[in-house]
Parts: sequence; C-alpha cells; structure tokens
Amino acid sequence: MELPTDFKEFLQEIRPTEHQRSDLQTGHKTLRDRLTADEDLNKCFLSDFLQGSYRRATAIRPKGDRRSDVDIIIVTKLSEREYTPAKAMDLFKPFLNKYYKGKWRQQGRSFGIEMHYVELDLVLTSAPSEAEVGILRSDAVTSDDDLEEAKDWRLHRSWVALGSRYRSDAKNLLAEAKGQDEWKAQPLHIPDRDANKWEPTHPLAQIAWTRDKTARTDGHFVNVVKAIKWWRVENYEEPKHPKGFPLERLIGECCPDGITSVAEGIVKTLEKIVSQYALTVLTGGKPSLPDYGVSTHDVFKRISADDFKKFYDQAKTGADLARRAYDSEDRTESGNLWRELFGSKFPKPPECGGGGSGGSSRRGFTPPTGPAVPGSGRFA
Repeated sequence: MELPTDFKEFLQEIRPTEHQRSDLQTGHKTLRDRLTADEDLNKCFLSDFLQGSYRRATAIRPKGDRRSDVDIIIVTKLSEREYTPAKAMDLFKPFLNKYYKGKWRQQGRSFGIEMHYVELDLVLTSAPSEAEVGILRSDAVTSDDDLEEAKDWRLHRSWVALGSRYRSDAKNLLAEAKGQDEWKAQPLHIPDRDANKWEPTHPLAQIAWTRDKTARTDGHFVNVVKAIKWWRVENYEEPKHPKGFPLERLIGECCPDGITSVAEGIVKTLEKIVSQYALTVLTGGKPSLPDYGVSTHDVFKRISADDFKKFYDQAKTGADLARRAYDSEDRTESGNLWRELFGSKFPKPPECGGGGSGGSSRRGFTPPTGPAVPGSGRFA
C-alpha cells in the first residue's frame, strides 16, 4: 500500500526541524554577512550562495548527536593565472582565524567550520567570466529559498526571491522570468589543493536538474531522495559511502519519471539500482556517474568498488522489503513493513488491517462504504 498519510507524517519527521533550520540560517547568514563586510576580503569577494542538499530540499534531519550542515559557495575575483588553489585558500585563513579560531579546518577543496549548533562548508571559486557576474549576483542565485519553498524558481536575472515579493515590480519581473529562457550558466572552478589545480563544478546545474526531475515525478523526487537517505542512516553505519550528493545522483539515475507517490518511487528506485548494476557488481566494478553540468566529473570517483558492493547488497534487501510493503493489501501488514524499512520515524500502523487513515492500496483504489472484515484488509 502507498499509505500517503503515513508517508506525509514520516517525511515531516525526517526533515530538519524548525529549530535546526533556524540554526542553519543563523550560521550561514552570520558567515555571509561577515564575508561581505570584511575589508581585507572585499577586494576579491564577488558573490555568495547556498548549494547542496539544503538548497535542493533533499536534506534530512541529523541523527543522534550530529549537527545540521550547509554548503556555501564564495565566488571570488581571483584569477587562476595569478592564484594557485593553495594561494587562494590562504587568503581566507586570516578571516577564519578572526571569527572562527579553533573551529575551522582546511579540507581538500573547502574549509569546514564546526560550531556547537551547525557545521558550515565554505567553498571558494576562481573568478567567473564577466558575462556571468550579473546572474551570480541575482536573486536566482543568492536567494536562501530552497526548491520546496520556491517551486517557481528559475535561473533568470528577473526571478525574485520570496522575501522580496512585496516589491511593486515583483509581479512583472516574475512574469518576465517565466516567459524567457533560463540563463545558460557556465561551471565554476573550485580549488583542489591536493591536485594543485582548479576543478570545474556546477552547483546551479544540480539545482536546476533536481527541480526538473521533481516536476517530472509529480513533486515526489525530493521526498524519494529524503526517504532513501533516511533508510541508509537508520539501518547502516557502514559503508559510509555512497552518501550525500553521490547517493542523490544515483537515486536520480534510477528513479523513474511519472511516479505518482513517494512509495512507488522508493520501490522502483531501489529495484532499478538492483537490476541496473547487477552485472557491474558481479564483475567487481562500480558505476560511473557524470555530474550535472560537468560531464567529465565522475561523482563516484572516490567510492570504492568494495563499498559499492556492500551498498548494493543493502539495496537488494531494501528493495525486497519495500516491494512487500508496497504490494501488501493489508493496512497493518503494509505499515509494519514500511516501518521495518524506515524505523520508528515511520508511523506505527493500527493493530487491525483495513484502509485506515494511511490511505488506500497502491493502485489508488478507493474502498466502498460498508462493513470491513476485521483483520483481513479487505471489505465485505
């Protein structure tokens, strides 16, 4: 059974809480305000924006004592001809020591900032082309709105963030953004300190792809991603990978268009992973999945074949359990199976079978009125 009411409650339980979202907003807004106001960095600062699961609306609630996290892109004016990745990153160290002394660490491609209530990942870029400056300073890029909040988001200079729609010109600007083609943004380049070179990345393409995929799945894709992410953290501590965007990219590869419920998306995505990569695993390999907007970047490059095999075996178990839950026509049995898959965040079903508040069968069947046969899940 699809149990739409139960899934709605489950998804609410695995989203970041209002308090966690508030912490994220406080953390990233404070950092961004400090960057904008910093006199030493002002000469190289161009723009900043949010990327990652927070912006794409695919983030889940941290489990246990883990903190919420958010990724921030800092677009700079630094020329790749004049600044190596290491030299560019060195420019930001005085700023980090000033505001986050003892709380930051340098990573291969970013700075990690750990605070007691939030984790921030700060990623800087080299200078974009002159043609890109306008769009990178527009609401379409710098807005804090995620894809669930701003369902009409478009990569266009005239798009207006939700918090600015009180403006008298907002309606006309939004109509202009809707009626014209989106900006064909180019990849940005981020520093790879270990390789000592600038690498392309395209977070705006990731956001746009997620929006389009969500539209092709009747709004369900981002929730399928959240559910499968939760299934992993709830059931398996190892292997650690794939997780984050690589896992999201794999789900995007395997989730079919045209699904009509979150339950259907979960079942068919897990089953597609199993069927599509059976031979890959059998031959000791792993997938190669190009990043959106940067086809030369394999998001699975750092994931080992051994880790993928372990994940694949977990997906087989999950696919079997999800299929049983989806095909069951007994309300209680189906709910218990979904709960076995997702843990205690999934609502506990009624003790007896039947339609219940969780919804009808997976085919959208609407039960007729009349007496139910207790425990059977079917109507007399």
